[in-house]
Amino acid sequence: MKNSYKEYKQLNLTETADDIRRFWEENGIFQKSLDNRSKDNAFVFFEGPPSANGTPGIHHVMARTIKDIVCRYQTLKGKYVSRKAGWDTHGLPVELGVEKNLGITKEDIGKKVSVDDYNHACRQEVMKYKDLWDDLTRKMGYWVNLDDPYITFTNEYIETLWFLLKKLYDKGLLYKGYTIQPYSPAAGTGLSSHELNMPGCYRDVKDTSCTAQFRIIDDGHKVVKALKEKATAPFGDNLYFLAWTTTPWTLPSNTALCVGPKFEYVAVETLNPYKGDPMTCLLAKARLEAYFNPQGEDLAFEDYKVGDKVLPYRIVAEFTGEDLIGMHYEQLFPWVDPVSMDANGITNRKEEAFRIIPGAYVTTEDGTGIVHIAPTFGADDAKVANAAGVPSLFLVTKRDETRPMVDFSGKYWNLDELRDDFVAQCVKEDYAKYAGQWVKNAYDPQFTVNGKYDEAAAAKAENLDVRLCIEMKMEGKAFKIEKHAHSYPFCWRTDKPVLYYPLDSWFIRTTALKDRMIELNKTINWKPEATGTGRFGNWLENLVDWNLSRSRYWGTPLPIWRTEDGTEEICIGSVEELRNEIEKSVKAGFMTDNPYAGNDYDSFDLHRPYIDGVVLVSPKGNKMFRESDLIDVWFDSGAMPYAQYHYMGKEGQLGKDVFPADFIAEGVDQTRGWFFTLHAIATMVSDSVAYKNVISNGLVLDKNGNKMSKRLGNAVDPFKVIENYGADATRWYMVINSQPWDNLKFDEAGVDEVRRKFFGTLYNTYAFFALYANLDHFHYEEADIPIAQRPEIDRWILSELNTLIANVEESYQSYELTRAGRYIQDFVDAHLSNWYVRLSRRRFWRSDDATDKLSAYQTLYTCLETVTRLSSPIAPFFSDQLFQDLNNATQRNKAESVHLTDFPIANKSLIDKDLEERMEAAQLISSMVLSLRKKANIRVRQPLSKIMIPVASDSMKQQLEKVANLIMSEVNIKDIKFLGADNNVLVKKIKPNFKTLGPRYGKLMKQIAALFAEMLQDDIRAFEQNGTCHLEIDHQPVDLVLSDAEITTDDIPGWAVATQDNFTVALDMTIDEALFNEGLAREIVNRVQTLRKNSGLEVTDHIRIIIERNEKTDQAVREFDSYICAETLAVIQIVDCLNAEVEPDELTENVSVKLMIEKQC
Repeated sequence: MKNSYKEYKQLNLTETADDIRRFWEENGIFQKSLDNRSKDNAFVFFEGPPSANGTPGIHHVMARTIKDIVCRYQTLKGKYVSRKAGWDTHGLPVELGVEKNLGITKEDIGKKVSVDDYNHACRQEVMKYKDLWDDLTRKMGYWVNLDDPYITFTNEYIETLWFLLKKLYDKGLLYKGYTIQPYSPAAGTGLSSHELNMPGCYRDVKDTSCTAQFRIIDDGHKVVKALKEKATAPFGDNLYFLAWTTTPWTLPSNTALCVGPKFEYVAVETLNPYKGDPMTCLLAKARLEAYFNPQGEDLAFEDYKVGDKVLPYRIVAEFTGEDLIGMHYEQLFPWVDPVSMDANGITNRKEEAFRIIPGAYVTTEDGTGIVHIAPTFGADDAKVANAAGVPSLFLVTKRDETRPMVDFSGKYWNLDELRDDFVAQCVKEDYAKYAGQWVKNAYDPQFTVNGKYDEAAAAKAENLDVRLCIEMKMEGKAFKIEKHAHSYPFCWRTDKPVLYYPLDSWFIRTTALKDRMIELNKTINWKPEATGTGRFGNWLENLVDWNLSRSRYWGTPLPIWRTEDGTEEICIGSVEELRNEIEKSVKAGFMTDNPYAGNDYDSFDLHRPYIDGVVLVSPKGNKMFRESDLIDVWFDSGAMPYAQYHYMGKEGQLGKDVFPADFIAEGVDQTRGWFFTLHAIATMVSDSVAYKNVISNGLVLDKNGNKMSKRLGNAVDPFKVIENYGADATRWYMVINSQPWDNLKFDEAGVDEVRRKFFGTLYNTYAFFALYANLDHFHYEEADIPIAQRPEIDRWILSELNTLIANVEESYQSYELTRAGRYIQDFVDAHLSNWYVRLSRRRFWRSDDATDKLSAYQTLYTCLETVTRLSSPIAPFFSDQLFQDLNNATQRNKAESVHLTDFPIANKSLIDKDLEERMEAAQLISSMVLSLRKKANIRVRQPLSKIMIPVASDSMKQQLEKVANLIMSEVNIKDIKFLGADNNVLVKKIKPNFKTLGPRYGKLMKQIAALFAEMLQDDIRAFEQNGTCHLEIDHQPVDLVLSDAEITTDDIPGWAVATQDNFTVALDMTIDEALFNEGLAREIVNRVQTLRKNSGLEVTDHIRIIIERNEKTDQAVREFDSYICAETLAVIQIVDCLNAEVEPDELTENVSVKLMIEKQC
């Protein structure tokens, strides 16, 4: 005996997910989905590794849903889809978390905490929330192999990274350079350009900006002589260059000023705005009005009072930038002399500094057209300074290192950290009062308590910029001080400002393969395309070399050993090579034993500090020490296509079944992160793309469009959402609400709406089917009724079903997941439930035609079963439960889970576009009539006599005639009258649609409106029928389409008229006595059926209806006795009086009835 269809008391998606997940795990369904596919037919997917030292958020549900949908779909298409999980275990997120937990900073590592203990803590921290991640993965239905993940801190993984670096080294793509680079004092390491360009790294800030006065001291220079001749005393005695900066803390490191050689500069006699001192200043002519109000040119100097809004001035001379080059000026902050240091000691280079130099990058868009140059804090500054032979301003530490005035923690160096002889020779007393001060309050430890940065307090407190500006103001060295809004880079992990800092670093020469990366990128299918051509493509166009070095402790060590003089070096590419080189070192006496002698990868550790103790021997017999840097953690994740399989160059190890990926997906913030590093490494190592298709999903914001943050209290807990609404509703909402690449405003009310409307509708459709299929013992054992013998309503829904299959497949195949889900949702709601089932309802419980009833069962079963397979990639739990509930009763499919089935194939022979078209017309017309009823407050159960529909063609009339009975039944009318083109019953009006016409024909709108007003009924009908209209106004052609006009129909007395798309419907609102009585009969049937349901009677139970006599309803009951009885499986008994406990039931306004029912034995 076959099982019955399982029936439920209510929809509970959370309970369904728990049951199905348990079923998957107990029966190994995920593994079976792999086992029943051939590895020769692989679809390659790469999982972007999360870091498990942080908790998962709702945005992770979004990204994982997208990945799971694509992988499940490809599995249904017969593909072998291996899904290896991964864990990103190195880098700043881990280290900063450990420092917070231990209550230390980077500077404490190796002092308060040993490197060994620190790295051990990192190893523990990195998997802190692994169980939570695994739990989310299972609860949301994300199928990925958690039992065999790749983990980036394992020795095998690191060895592959070394192998890849060795390949790059051998290709000449790895080099060491000393350059100005982005540096994060809060993180204690340099950053790569792609880290600096992640979303949100550049922020709009308001900083104190200063236009400083640099006193000119070249008395013998031709420009100075010319000025002294033209200027009047005392203006000619005080000559200054004006230069602007948004980082006043860099001014003490100034060693040059830069001008544009071809720019025009003016000498302006004026007064210092803060002190009133007379002066002559030089600035770009194009920037004059930015500093001087033109009204001031006519003011007398003696009338000026400090604080006046308008500053008096007069131009006394003009020069080109070329004229100014070579001029000298006074050091603005004479704290430290510029020096250089070599084997011979410290050399003072003050005479080579503090002069005007040329620069092609100078602009007159802001500032003064004269740029302050601090070579230690800007790449462009260093470039022009080096070209002009201007020294940088360095300090010499007690470690004999030359460093910028700012140390690695973000403060001016303390005097006791500098070499005594350097301080004695080159450091002035004024430096002492600023030594140890933080250049930005964000770096000051007092604003970070218990690991939490108080940004508001830091912003409120006075900072170094302000203190320096006040000093310049008091000394008459500041011309203008103001707050300036500009964009400034912040560290992606610490949320604190970045500095530009000179560092020794190892680089990957990515620019050498820039053109190839661009070429390969054009072959990748980006979703959306704009990300590939825009954000990612532009990034590649402006590519710079990859800064690989990181000055940290927990990460992959750079496998390069060098002699102390840097003349000899080796890049190690494997543990075996390391082992062999150590043996050479042992023989040379540099090492006592070989800690990497064993073949067991669990017997050693490639991390610091162990690897730091390895000393190798050079070909010349010298000691070689490892370069202390770690590598950028993004190299770890970007190398996962190779390292997840411990790839070491073995032939065939990287076959097409594992590389490149057919598909990847992550958030848009990975465009310059994982997406880039995957692409760069694959290009450089394999001359290949790393992935063929990529979905870059947008941000998940709160319901108001704000970025989610625990600090702001608007972060959404994914576990609570899944528990409250179910994983299926959450996944469906996130995919259907907007395209994955658009930002999603996440609203739990929207998830609940999906649960109720889509899943509730599908659940109710199944519940209806199961109820009657169980009553009729339908198990789909009979042969399929031929399509030609099925009613038109069945042929229509099957046509729509196969159209749906084709549309959904095309959408999944083209990675249009939102479109796929919306197709399914529209089918279930508009076609299957609200049309097919509603119109076919009586066929399931009242049909006397066994064939017709069987056709209805077979058709609805086919629709439900097909929908489970189509929707299973998006809603894996509910779809599987529904599939099993159907299949357990019929055993039609041998698969035990929907995820082990094949994707449906559209049967094109069943698609009837004419049928779909006329049924769509029937739905639209019915909707219009029901809207007219609602507007007039006429219930649907009240029959009306007729509607009129104008038809533009014979074919349109023929189509509508075929669905006329259906429309009449749906909207409860007696007749439809079709009006030909010559009808004069409905009068139409036309007027211009100014929104569409205005942008195209703005100047002709009056003439177009006049021509519309002159149109006859035939003209309007012709426009509607043809869809276009050609006019000529003032010898100018005007071509119009229907959307350019607003066509309405006048109401007729006693009728209501509506127009939508190409259809107009007029509804006769007259209700005569016969129609009124029939309406009452229908209302009585409705009340009886409600009583049946509330009494707990079965739909097949025969009943007796007892009705109290009522002059307002008696005639309706008599006339429609047979109708009422047939609809309700009842006999009617009319009595004079029912007991007082029976409440009267209102049928319509002013008409009530008292009735009750009882089951007949």
